[in-house]
Amino acid sequence: MLAVTVVFALFVSLLISGGASLPAFAAAAEASTSAPVIVRIDSPTAGELVKSKVHLAAIRGSAQSGSGDALDFDVMLTLDVSHSTRYPSGSDVDEDGDVGFNPHEELIAPGTYPDDMVCSDPEDTILAAEIRAAHLLLEVLDPKRTRVGVISFSGEVDPDTGKRKRFDQQDAILQVPLTSDFDRVRRALDEIARRGPFGATNFSAAIQLVVRELAGISGAESQPREGAKKIVLFLTDGVPTFPFGMGSSADPEDTEAAINAARLARRAGIVVNTYALGRHALAAPVAVTEMARLTVGSYTPARNPGDITSFLQGVTFANVEDVVITNLTTREVSYDVSLSPDGTFSGFVPVSEGENLVQVTALASDGGESTAQVDFAFEKSGLSERELALELERIQKRNKELMLLIERERIQRFRDRQRKRVVIEAEDEEE
Repeated sequence: MLAVTVVFALFVSLLISGGASLPAFAAAAEASTSAPVIVRIDSPTAGELVKSKVHLAAIRGSAQSGSGDALDFDVMLTLDVSHSTRYPSGSDVDEDGDVGFNPHEELIAPGTYPDDMVCSDPEDTILAAEIRAAHLLLEVLDPKRTRVGVISFSGEVDPDTGKRKRFDQQDAILQVPLTSDFDRVRRALDEIARRGPFGATNFSAAIQLVVRELAGISGAESQPREGAKKIVLFLTDGVPTFPFGMGSSADPEDTEAAINAARLARRAGIVVNTYALGRHALAAPVAVTEMARLTVGSYTPARNPGDITSFLQGVTFANVEDVVITNLTTREVSYDVSLSPDGTFSGFVPVSEGENLVQVTALASDGGESTAQVDFAFEKSGLSERELALELERIQKRNKELMLLIERERIQRFRDRQRKRVVIEAEDEEE
């Protein structure tokens, strides 16, 4: 216990001694969340002639809550690969038509499955769901604005004692440092899948490694970027069981170590968003809830671990939760908008022949709102109707999945307000 405490103390000292910009980081972490919302429409431009075979116009742009300057993002995917992630996720992760299950929990004839098998489909495990979620997230991130790194964590267990095998073992591994090369990230994720689940669960080791890489202190393989927002997506199916005591049970010291590491992350201006997967999720486990609270991050429980594949795509780095497009000319409101974690959006709004005035309204995580408008002309011709229909279907499917999985009462109220405004304005004009 003393050795681990000394190592952590040295880690803190190293960060402080090498962190001349720590006050700025701390100030960023403690800044007010009631920041202005900035909305920018990139396409179409003012006065542009939009052509399509259907009465829909594609609207693209970006929104963010914070300073008016464009934000870059450094995101560290931090994945729990402990032994318990070999259990079923409850979803058909590999989409082969069969949902993996635990043979020990079903009425199945003895000998049908190996005695040590706990998931009938190895590609439907909790770990498989984590990796699939990470792959899907990469598809909606912009490598021009966002760098991604990957850390896996667990903890090797001595089979004789049940404790850590070595006092100086590495319970967290940097699979790939921050990079804009998403193919490299994908390869790292696939390597984690091939290696499979093992060991106990060491939260503090993972967060300490996160701080080293995102803050760029001594020994880091990642290069820090001035002005980039530092984000952690921390996925786990359990509670911390290391570095203290037995790897099979959580000790108060394990939780305290995780919380202390989160305090260090806060000083480095790092936001930790935690995702609790499985049966512990709804019990509000102390470690993950406190890690999120201390760093002004979010805590998301997923009772069904497989839901993480949709939850992770719904995360927001730009502190923008929803975008609605309104055609003020036709009085039609569109929710068919794809919003990426970095705040970029694209969507479709119904339009009429001739001039159209379109308004984009963004809802910030703190409840703030802002709008931007663009006027353009529309002509029915040009683009493929099938291409537009397929894109619209994709956006609607993604939004439906998110709405089913996440409590969106504030978003619904926000959308209702937009519709009421249009109705009220129409009534005023009639009078």
